[in-house]
Amino acid sequence: MSEDRPPYPPFTRETALRKVQAAEDAWNTRDPRRVAMAYTPDSVWRNRDTFVNGREEIVRFLTRKWERERDYALRKSLWAFHEDRIAVRFQYEWHDAEGRWWRSYGNELWEFDQHGLMRRREASINDVRIAETDRRIRGPRTADEHGVDIPLE
Repeated sequence: MSEDRPPYPPFTRETALRKVQAAEDAWNTRDPRRVAMAYTPDSVWRNRDTFVNGREEIVRFLTRKWERERDYALRKSLWAFHEDRIAVRFQYEWHDAEGRWWRSYGNELWEFDQHGLMRRREASINDVRIAETDRRIRGPRTADEHGVDIPLE
């Protein structure tokens, strides 16, 4: 796989939106290796209270995550961008091994290198228990939903 991941910084509104949608699409595959390739080999993360360094740790982290967060489906929305940085809001839904459904709300701060690879990711996330009947995120977006904002509740 190429070490270049367009679009590249500095970002415009259009390229930032494309970068956010590409990240959402990749994470919705739940393929840890595919997702990890969008990050620099020495990428650093803070995800909740966990610190992750490099692609191999990203793969291990995501493997554990998606074993625990079953039927994970994600939506991301562009919040802000500047030069080589993008801020996003996101929500995802999943169920645990006991079948209880959750919606996770969060914010991420991203920083990219000149090749369009993410070198830093900071994520703050909170989980809210929901009834299965309250679900609204069911799999990847269809093309006509790209760019549509996600409601707060």
